[in-house]
Amino acid sequence: MYSFSNKIHKWYEQNKRDLPWRNTKNPYFIWISEIILQQTRIAQGTNYYLRFIKNFPTVSDLANAHEDEVLKLWQGLGYYSRARNLHAAAKTIVSLYKSQFPDTYNNILGLKGIGPYTAAAVASIAFNLPYPAVDGNIYRVLSRYFGIDTPIDSSEGKKQFQELAEELILNQPPGMHNQALMEFGALQCTPKSPDCNFCPISEGCYAFLNNKIEQLPAKSKKTKQRVRFFYYYLIDDGIHIYINRRTTNDIWKNLYELPLLEQEKEAEDKELIQKTIPFINGIPYNIKLISAAKKHILSHQTIYSKLIHVEVNSDINISRQLIRVNKKDISKFAVPRLVEQFFEDFNLG
Repeated sequence: MYSFSNKIHKWYEQNKRDLPWRNTKNPYFIWISEIILQQTRIAQGTNYYLRFIKNFPTVSDLANAHEDEVLKLWQGLGYYSRARNLHAAAKTIVSLYKSQFPDTYNNILGLKGIGPYTAAAVASIAFNLPYPAVDGNIYRVLSRYFGIDTPIDSSEGKKQFQELAEELILNQPPGMHNQALMEFGALQCTPKSPDCNFCPISEGCYAFLNNKIEQLPAKSKKTKQRVRFFYYYLIDDGIHIYINRRTTNDIWKNLYELPLLEQEKEAEDKELIQKTIPFINGIPYNIKLISAAKKHILSHQTIYSKLIHVEVNSDINISRQLIRVNKKDISKFAVPRLVEQFFEDFNLG
């Protein structure tokens, strides 16, 4: 095990990327980077990280911000519960810890939206505490090298990998050790077609020696995809359009969107033209066009969506649930990426 860790540490020193959150020990910055990089590629997440710490340079700045500001800055990253939890945790740090980021693993773990991986990453990198951060990259490296075929999405597998990771981190510099393993999985021991011929640990790697690269790590569960059909209405009086806020416990909670009809099955354009629009209380309108369908894939859902562009007069009686917004101001509102794409198609914002 010492040889395994030592070789990966040396590889890391020679190959690690110069990433902005690696140039700080500020636990707040490290925490922000870890939350942003969950479900987000580094190439995309880096700019979000830089904008986030520029707009909210301290945990107090984040705590005191309006949720709409946080969600707008998060727009395009997806998994918006991460942003809401980040905001809530910042408020906790300000109120419970007097704006000082907690410096123990258990207190970090107690913050909203933080699980064992993130708590271990922040604790080890910012405070040099010996907690292994086991993410997807590390599962892959450990399963391949040590030949572990226990499914990583099972309770038994999580326990087995956690115990191995705890053994590996003993007597190691925790922050560097965790980052080295993560970076090794991200750059060297990649999910598909890793360059095993130029790998510093291939001579002891079970998967390489036994032709098991594609089989490890093992998973037991397959996520069932939910299919949904969204039909958005762009109600346009020439100067304004109308939006509303999603408030239910569903995807995109607290983000803004166009008035929406959701159907259980796909609707033909003819059906959409004939359907009564419930948002505008029976007043005259003209359907200018119906867009082509967009396919939007989330982690557990696939959404097929169209936009119906509806022209109306400026003195219409609109549902009280809708918010009238000047077209030039629409960019101030945090919206899902799907809605943002429709706005881009119609040159709004």
